[in-house]
Amino acid sequence: MSEVSAAYYRRPMPPEFGDHAPATADYLQAEWSAMLRTIWNALDGRWLNCPFAILRAEDKPRQLKIAQQSGLRVPETLVTNDPDYLLPFAMRGEVVAKPLRHALIEDGDKGQVIFTSRIASLTKADMNSIERAPVIFQDEIHKQFDVRAIVVDDQVFATAIESQVHRDTSVDWRKGVRTDLVHRSIELPNDIERACITVTRALGLRYSAIDLIEDTEGQHWFLEANPNGQWAWIEQRTGAPISSAIVEGLSA
Repeated sequence: MSEVSAAYYRRPMPPEFGDHAPATADYLQAEWSAMLRTIWNALDGRWLNCPFAILRAEDKPRQLKIAQQSGLRVPETLVTNDPDYLLPFAMRGEVVAKPLRHALIEDGDKGQVIFTSRIASLTKADMNSIERAPVIFQDEIHKQFDVRAIVVDDQVFATAIESQVHRDTSVDWRKGVRTDLVHRSIELPNDIERACITVTRALGLRYSAIDLIEDTEGQHWFLEANPNGQWAWIEQRTGAPISSAIVEGLSA
């Protein structure tokens, strides 16, 4: 272990033992997974990012609290499955809903992505569905564009995503899987950039992909931080030297 100077945790898969009986395969996978966790602990201080820190950082309500404490604007938020709380919240104005944790419903080879969606209206028929699982509800912020801010240690690479050009991407820029959305590198205000770094560190991370909104008045709003979020397409679209920053971080 002393020969390992740095470790990068990216899209790991559990060990597979398909040539064994199911019970034996489960046992072997559990033992090897335990060994991997031991290795992760042994590499403490050498990670970008530590797997245990990633797990803790995926708590979205905690992210919102940390972002607010770091000086970032956060939309008014309610996490609930109780219609008695949701109805008065939704009646205040325009509201969007998004998953608390998982955005993908897997069904064999098929899958359904749950995008952030605007709630047009709520009826009694919706109440049973609302009660089935907790959901994040937030005031909708009218956008000028979306921002993906990639943080690597003390460096921030911000990209404006022109989501408002198309109706299907106006609430969630990922919806519609459009490949023609304009991406352009931008400079964030110093206080916003510093706050993104502060949020990343407070989450116990060295890397994060932070989703922001720039509203129609030029103010920035925090949505969430992805502790293991994708970045390669940003580099491909804008030329931002993210991979070099990651290599620099691993080599430090």
